[in-house]
Amino acid sequence: MDTAMEGSPSNRWLSLKQASALLGVHPATLRRWANRGEIPVFFTPGGHRRFALEDLIRFTQARRQAGALVGPDQGWTSRALSHTRSKLTAQPPHWLAAFSEADREHKRALGRRLMGVLLQYLNLGEDEDESTAALIAEARAIGQEHARNAIRLGLPLATAVEAALFFRDALLEVALQLPEGMPVRMEAHTRLTQRINRVLNEVQLSVIRTYESEAFR
Repeated sequence: MDTAMEGSPSNRWLSLKQASALLGVHPATLRRWANRGEIPVFFTPGGHRRFALEDLIRFTQARRQAGALVGPDQGWTSRALSHTRSKLTAQPPHWLAAFSEADREHKRALGRRLMGVLLQYLNLGEDEDESTAALIAEARAIGQEHARNAIRLGLPLATAVEAALFFRDALLEVALQLPEGMPVRMEAHTRLTQRINRVLNEVQLSVIRTYESEAFR
């Protein structure tokens, strides 16, 4: 379905090239799927295709349920989202009560941004380049926003770190369990875990640095 692109703070927009890389298909294949209405596509005022991260995640989940082949990155993504929601619902952590509904929506938005960073980073090549630097900078910005929100609420650093660790643990738990549920080569699984760790480390360090520079002055 081709529609005019509407800006939304909850969506992470990807180009045709980025979206096809995330799905592990040729851009022509993704363009064909979009033309058939199998996945939503939006257009910028300049006529460039854009795909919402949430639509790509839903599309990947649907393909997995239908038995379509997906790579370890996509398998981890769908499982990570489900696992995190289950953990929050089954046993809500004590720090969750400190956040209002507006604060929780802010955290959900940060989570969507983080998933976007992870998905893009997982699909980059091995060489360090400007794209890598931009994604690492975005991970740090996410950590900074989380810390500033916690500082505004008067939460101690330990609580802010504990909240960040909750999501870190949920994401890594799925990455470590992934080989049990789907056929993934060991080298691909190692690369997946290393890259997830690097991004999450940057988020964690940014939380601490923000407290040091803004809360402990």
